[in-house]
Amino acid sequence: MEPAPPEGRLRTTGPGLIAGWALAGLVLGRLLRPLLTELDRTAPQVGWLQAGALFLLAGILAAVARATHRAVQLSRERLQPHEAVNRLVLAKACALVGSLAAGGYLGYALSWVGASAELGGERIVMSLVAAVGAVLTVVGSLLLERACRVTGGDEES
Repeated sequence: MEPAPPEGRLRTTGPGLIAGWALAGLVLGRLLRPLLTELDRTAPQVGWLQAGALFLLAGILAAVARATHRAVQLSRERLQPHEAVNRLVLAKACALVGSLAAGGYLGYALSWVGASAELGGERIVMSLVAAVGAVLTVVGSLLLERACRVTGGDEES
């Protein structure tokens, strides 16, 4: 058994957890089109709004990560406890949801490969664009998570 982490400390989001959520999204995204076809429903179109929202979120996370890094790592300022917790929770949540979305959009794009649908090619391209936005969201989240790290011996972190 692995020893428990020291009390009062958070671990960074590991690659296994992110990969697991991405795999779950990939399976769900891949199953969406066949399920909707079976139910005689129209498959959704991925638009610029969904992809743009993911790119905007990635940019906001990167900006917050940069500001946090400057404050905590370079200026050695201490964040208020509630600020640090808020940023960590935001980073962890966005990392997991971003990986789920990246897998979901990639799976949805894969479900259209080889399909002879009128808008199949457009759905593939827009799904891949949205998947890139979701991957960038994960990257921004992980940068924010690491920017919140404080190093110190006996000091509280």
